[in-house]
Amino acid sequence: MTEWAGFFAASAGAAAGLTGLIIVAMSVNIGTIIAIPGMTSRAGATIAALVLAVVSSVAALIPGQPAALLGGEVLAFAIVAGCFAVESSYRVLAARGTRPVWAVMPKNLVVLAQVAPFVVGGALLLADQPAGLGWIAAGILAVFVGSVLNAWVLLVEILR
Repeated sequence: MTEWAGFFAASAGAAAGLTGLIIVAMSVNIGTIIAIPGMTSRAGATIAALVLAVVSSVAALIPGQPAALLGGEVLAFAIVAGCFAVESSYRVLAARGTRPVWAVMPKNLVVLAQVAPFVVGGALLLADQPAGLGWIAAGILAVFVGSVLNAWVLLVEILR
């Protein structure tokens, strides 16, 4: 896993920075966020995904750690973040009002697609398959994209 150290170190720092951005965005618009049904859980799922990226990246940097142990750690973290993602998806669906389900599905897919690669990656590492690291990397990249989209929503879109 030595060749992945640079990627995971950079990812931990970037994810931590994005986590700060989301928290600042929430503090700036907290009244509006609380007033919009489903928005607090969406923000919570975003923070959970970012924490998943940070913790997974840092765990991958633990020297001498067996791949299977890393897989178990990532899988455990992904299950927790997945609970936030599922709860957020449920609340977004419940708050859709008269809009059709397909109109809110992209929001749900963005949240769920961030966590899924961590589940696959963790399971692969548990099975001693090094391809799991690639899945975790894909999850980290998905978290970056999804978090930036959600930061935009929390900072700008909710004020429209």
